[in-house]
Amino acid sequence: MNFAEAMKDVARKAKKAARKISCADGSVRNGAILKLASLLEQEQEFIFAENRKDLDAAKERGLDNARMQRLEISPAVLNYMIQGCNEVAAQTDPVGEIEKMERRPSGVLVGKMRIPLGVIMMIFESRPNVTVDAAVLCLKAGNSIILRGGSEAIHSNLALASLIHKALESQNLPGDAAQVVAVTDREAVSELLKLDEYIDVVIPRGGEGLIRAVVQQATMPVLKHYKGVCHIFVDKFADIAKSVDIIKNSKTQKPGVCNALEGVLVHEDIAEDFLPAMATILGACGVQFRACPRSMSLLGNTAIAATIDDFGYEFLDLILTVKVVSSQDDAQDYIARYGSNHTEVILTKDHDRAMRFVREVDASMVGVNCSTRFNDGGQLGLGAEIGISTSKLHSYGPMGARELTSTKFVSLGEWNIRL
Repeated sequence: MNFAEAMKDVARKAKKAARKISCADGSVRNGAILKLASLLEQEQEFIFAENRKDLDAAKERGLDNARMQRLEISPAVLNYMIQGCNEVAAQTDPVGEIEKMERRPSGVLVGKMRIPLGVIMMIFESRPNVTVDAAVLCLKAGNSIILRGGSEAIHSNLALASLIHKALESQNLPGDAAQVVAVTDREAVSELLKLDEYIDVVIPRGGEGLIRAVVQQATMPVLKHYKGVCHIFVDKFADIAKSVDIIKNSKTQKPGVCNALEGVLVHEDIAEDFLPAMATILGACGVQFRACPRSMSLLGNTAIAATIDDFGYEFLDLILTVKVVSSQDDAQDYIARYGSNHTEVILTKDHDRAMRFVREVDASMVGVNCSTRFNDGGQLGLGAEIGISTSKLHSYGPMGARELTSTKFVSLGEWNIRL
């Protein structure tokens, strides 16, 4: 196969489709999204059957548990996809919105109009639900999308793509607005990453190795986050029982995702009461602790001594680093050194300390008295997300439909000339 020509053809079709999608009325784009929600419900057995092909093949290849969980389309995952479609369709259409129109001294009215980014390429691993989330968000924002999932999810992704095409065609929109690359060879990705004349931005979603490889090769801008090293700081004014519940949820609900908790920092004034309580509850859930010297004796037999490599490490497993700190300053210094700008949380009953943490800690979501698991597009009101950006330009945090648009200046004159 001539990968260069094949991928250029995919990109050309996406660019052509992007013009039609960007000009389509919002009600038409919403109609396609709602049709997709209906098709996902009607075609459940087809989706589950195609997903089972991927799961069986992955099991034979010895895929690890974390990736097997991400690969599965369970009834709950499918319902979440349907819910995401309905929520995105109900959102205000961002395309064409005029912001901040004001008259300049020249007499010309100047404002900004929100516009689609154009052609988005999404490269992701395992999670086939990303196919639907990404397609729906791009459609809502007037973009076309090229989807390249991992080879382990090829049957699932192609099945979902067939339903997306039916939904687009039901509204007389081009099916090329959402293309799943059927070629699993990595050379196809390398060719696509050269096509900045057709593709406006690439969003990689997966392990750090994948994301760094995309950044190195891409000739177009990359929206990314390398890893999710999320921390919770248990302040000396924290509620012990409620804090244990939040940490349990953050770590154990879904340990293999980027917003799962990886490190706990505990103020020394509360450590002797808090750490044994945490160890009892989380230890019963199978959590292993990598402990600093000051916390080691307080965590019981589920703890081993942490090494320097454990701090700032994304385990994606039931493993949690624990460190006792002397002050809020120490906690924030630790986060600045070992955090990944993803999610950081403080647990405290002191308002001033909470607000200081919110102001000073640099992360795409900073939380007070809540689970790290809330850094998610659906939980934050975006309906769904195409990914989380920790690079600040062009977006910081989960990216929904609005984050998949840009703005252009619009000047409205009355036959004005510049003097």
